[in-house]
Amino acid sequence: MPESESQSNHGFRVESELSNGRGRTGTLVTPHGEIQTPAFIPVGTKATIKSVLPESIRDLGSQAILANAYHLYLQPGPEIIDHSGGLASFMNWHGPTFTDSGGFQVLSLGVGFKKVLSMDSAHTVESDVIAPGKDRLAHVDDDGVTFKSHLDGTMHRFTAEKSMQVQHQIGADIIFAFDECTTLMNTRDYQLLAMKRTREWAQRCIDEHERLTRERAFKPYQMLFGVIQGAHFEDLRRQAAREISELPFDGFGIGGALDKETLGTIVGWVVEELPREKPRHLLGIGEPLDLFIGAENGADTFDCVAPTRNARNAALLTSEGRFNVSNATSRGNLDPVDPDCSCYTCTHYSQAYLHHSYKAKELIFPTLATIHNLHFTIDLVRRIRESMQTGDFYAFKDEWLGRFTKGTYAK
Repeated sequence: MPESESQSNHGFRVESELSNGRGRTGTLVTPHGEIQTPAFIPVGTKATIKSVLPESIRDLGSQAILANAYHLYLQPGPEIIDHSGGLASFMNWHGPTFTDSGGFQVLSLGVGFKKVLSMDSAHTVESDVIAPGKDRLAHVDDDGVTFKSHLDGTMHRFTAEKSMQVQHQIGADIIFAFDECTTLMNTRDYQLLAMKRTREWAQRCIDEHERLTRERAFKPYQMLFGVIQGAHFEDLRRQAAREISELPFDGFGIGGALDKETLGTIVGWVVEELPREKPRHLLGIGEPLDLFIGAENGADTFDCVAPTRNARNAALLTSEGRFNVSNATSRGNLDPVDPDCSCYTCTHYSQAYLHHSYKAKELIFPTLATIHNLHFTIDLVRRIRESMQTGDFYAFKDEWLGRFTKGTYAK
């Protein structure tokens, strides 16, 4: 990447490593502050974490926030965010920010992918991939993606260059290269085609990123991460990791089709091919078991909507498993959701109140539930990080997961 004065305030350093040679702790430096890794990054898709103030997110221990380029491109538009001084200023968040490239949303919202996992290598026709009742509203070609807005039906087009232009205007500290996100229902041949496109788009992203960095030298430098695809195929994942790591990216995103049962294996394949000195972000991962697996196998940061989305649907995380506060067992129960939790919700509100506010559809419920789930997830990754630093990771993992998966509320 081109050198400039603003590039002195970014980078990554490894500070300790697990005995397996993959998992590690470190510090990710950005213009808006440092991130101690491993770290969970809450998702504020539209420059807001639904129902919770940015100030509250900081109080919960969050070190950064991730927003989505696709959604912000459609509303309010990247020009408005740029004019406001960038994403952090726009949303009154005084810390590091990420944006994903918009590639996943362009395809998933436009296509309506089925949520079915399949490793069938046979030919997969379009009707096999599209969910019932959904139309294909996104069309991919070698140059980019043409898609219909899920908001108003207007037509738009994303290319590698357009994604870089949008993300530069949004102004996040860490941005991602535009990639073609596939599903596990795509054939191996299509995975290869998508990898080829992603590799070509990666170079175009770098070229446009360098041009915009020079043009906007008065702005803080934005770290650009390349995205690694390849589904569940070891040779494709390793090939993608080698090809993307040969390019001058500041870090890497591990994305695409991932099956929970082989998550650690896939992350391990990729990490073995990546340079040690650069950070790795695991896209769309946020369940407790997956956080342990990702950190153990070398992921430095994670983002996922699961803690906040689950909270709004009354599914709360506890030290003894997942718990649904809408169940009748919480009606009249004056105990907190999790007696071991020190979050504001658990120290001030009972299960009975949460049950009532959910059933009554009161707006306070998603706020209280989101505060709890985010505190739980952020604090869990903090404890994972500390256990890695002290050499107690494997004992902590066994003890914590043993309780979580076998507890009273586990489902």
